[in-house]
Amino acid sequence: MRASVGWEFWRRPRFSPSRCARLRPCPLFESLLFLARRPAAPNNGPPFPPEPGSPDKGPWPGPPVTYPLTAIVSDLHGNAPALETALADARTRGARRYVCLGDVIGYGARPRHNLDWVMRLCTSAPDAPAEFGALEPGLCLQGNHEYALLNSAEDFNARARAAIEWTREELNRDEGEGEKRAARYAYWDFMASLEPVAHDGTAMFAHGSPRDPVREYMLPRDITDDAKMRANWACMEEPVCFVGHSHVPAVYFEDRRLFRPKGSEGPYELGTSARLRAIVNVGSIGQPRDGDNRLSYVLFDGRAITFVRLEYDIARAMADIEAVPALPSYLAERLKVGR
Repeated sequence: MRASVGWEFWRRPRFSPSRCARLRPCPLFESLLFLARRPAAPNNGPPFPPEPGSPDKGPWPGPPVTYPLTAIVSDLHGNAPALETALADARTRGARRYVCLGDVIGYGARPRHNLDWVMRLCTSAPDAPAEFGALEPGLCLQGNHEYALLNSAEDFNARARAAIEWTREELNRDEGEGEKRAARYAYWDFMASLEPVAHDGTAMFAHGSPRDPVREYMLPRDITDDAKMRANWACMEEPVCFVGHSHVPAVYFEDRRLFRPKGSEGPYELGTSARLRAIVNVGSIGQPRDGDNRLSYVLFDGRAITFVRLEYDIARAMADIEAVPALPSYLAERLKVGR
């Protein structure tokens, strides 16, 4: 049942992949869908608004006019200068709510810095500095790096695993008694409290994908993978789902159109409906991987999205990593090329 509390988010106690499996069409129906499927639209064809003839059974119930301008960030990865730049920009643009899709930590050298900011902004009771103004309740999700930190990183590659092991030691570093020890414990309590998926009656939020919120990647080539896309549409609980994880910004439409922004673009009306849903990958703050080394995030006002790409102090972020012997130098070098 759809939430009736406007934009205020609520979380499910636990995401159930089996529930999504029960929603998938039967094999015969899937075959018929495949035969009737249109070819994928050209990459970066005009995606907004929906093209004429798109299957539509009327507009999805629109968000209330009070939906706050929301800055949606993901994959911060311990990159302090990138996060500082993004937050300053979102504040200037009038963001009233902050949503983080996970991977606050991992790879980068400043996990405490990023956790401190996310724990102040991306919660149900924001405690932001005065310059942010009064903020609406936000949220933060569990990413695969938080999951690995709390459980095991055995399925990570050697470089990512080395970063997780160092991050664990860094967050456990004893800086004294009293308030400092309480702050250290607070990091772990916060990460342990994170859920893998959430939605607010207007949008769904996941780190990876609607089907597998923690681990599955959404990449531009997937728009032609009918089985994968159908499985993800079957798990959609709202007309739009915001994801990260792959670090590649893009918009995937249910009619097989794909949009890849080339820079800061928008606002664009999504034009979603009951038969035309969208998955929006917001890209990465801390480690872009689309060949553009500028940080990426998205602003959403309940109807329209704006992609934001910004230069930041990459040299400082690289120096932070290079100052930590336990972190592979490759993690610094890749920031220069955005891969």
